Amino acid sequence: MRILHLDNNHPLLKNQLAQAGYKNEEDYTSTKEEVEQKIMNYDGIVIRSRFNIDKTFLDAATNLKFIARVGAGLESINLDIAAQKQISLFSAPEGNRNAVAEHTLGMILSLFNKLNTSDKQVKNGQWLREANRGVELDGLTVGIIGYGNMGKAFAKKLRGFNVEVLCYDIKEDVEDSNAEQVELQEFFEKTDVLSLHTPWTPLTNKIINTEFINKFKKPFWLFNTARGKSVVTKDLVAALKTGKIKGAGLDVLEYEKLSFENLFLEGQMPEEFEELLTFNNVLLSPHIAGWTIESKERLAQTIVDKIIQKFGKH
Repeated sequence: MRILHLDNNHPLLKNQLAQAGYKNEEDYTSTKEEVEQKIMNYDGIVIRSRFNIDKTFLDAATNLKFIARVGAGLESINLDIAAQKQISLFSAPEGNRNAVAEHTLGMILSLFNKLNTSDKQVKNGQWLREANRGVELDGLTVGIIGYGNMGKAFAKKLRGFNVEVLCYDIKEDVEDSNAEQVELQEFFEKTDVLSLHTPWTPLTNKIINTEFINKFKKPFWLFNTARGKSVVTKDLVAALKTGKIKGAGLDVLEYEKLSFENLFLEGQMPEEFEELLTFNNVLLSPHIAGWTIESKERLAQTIVDKIIQKFGKH
C-alpha cells in the first residue's frame, strides 16, 4: 500500500509503517490542488491539519482506503463523503489526552495563583504580595463539557484536589468514578470552574456565548483547550468586564485558521481580541495543550497501530 504523508510527524510513524511493508512518500509543500492531481495513486494519506479534506479532494482520491489524522479530531474531513466511499478514518485522541489534561490543570493553577502576572512583576522589580493573593481549587465544583478521551483524562487529574467534578455530554452514561454526569440545569447551578473538552461540531460552534454564560448561577472560571470556535470572544470579553467570568485560560482561539498553524484569517487583529489581551486574569497559549514531546510520539504510535490493525502487514 502506498501512503502519502502530507505533514511531518514523529519519525517512528514512517519507520514502523515501512517495517510493516507499506511504501511511504512525502509531500509537505504542494497545494491542495496539486495533491489532488496525484492522490489517485495512493491507498492512504497521513495528515494533521494542513488543509481541508473535502468532496473535491475525496472525489479525486479514487483508490483511497484510509485517512489518518495525527490529532484528536476529524472536523477537517468531510465525514459523509468519506463514509459513502468506504474510506476508513483514523484519529488519535488517545495520543494527546494526557497532555491536554495536564495543560488544562496547569492553566487553572497558574490563574488561581496569579503566577503569570506575578512572574512578570518580579522580573520587573515589583514585589507585590497582597496584590497577588491567590485562590484555591479545593472545595470547588469543576464542570466538564465533553466527557470523551480529553474530558475523562482531565477529570482523572483532578483526583486529590478535593473538588466535585460534574460532566455534561450529549451521549448518555459516559460518567465514571471521576465525574458525575448531570443535566444542564444542575451543571449551571453548581459549576465554579468550566472546562471545555468537545470536538468542533455544529452543536459546539459558538456554544459559549452570552446566553449560555448567563445561565450559570455563580460567576465562574472558563478554560478552553478544545476548539477555538466554541467560544465567542466578544461575549467572553463582556462577561469578564461584568465579573460573570472570573478569569479565562484559552489554548485555542476563535480566529485560528483551520490548519491551526496561524492565528488570524486575514492577518488583522480583531478589536475584541485586542481588548482580551488587556485582562490580567486571562491566560493564553498557542494551541499547544496536546503538543508535548511525549504526545508527539504517542500520537504517531496510535496511528501506526490503528493502520496495521485494520490493514495488516504487507
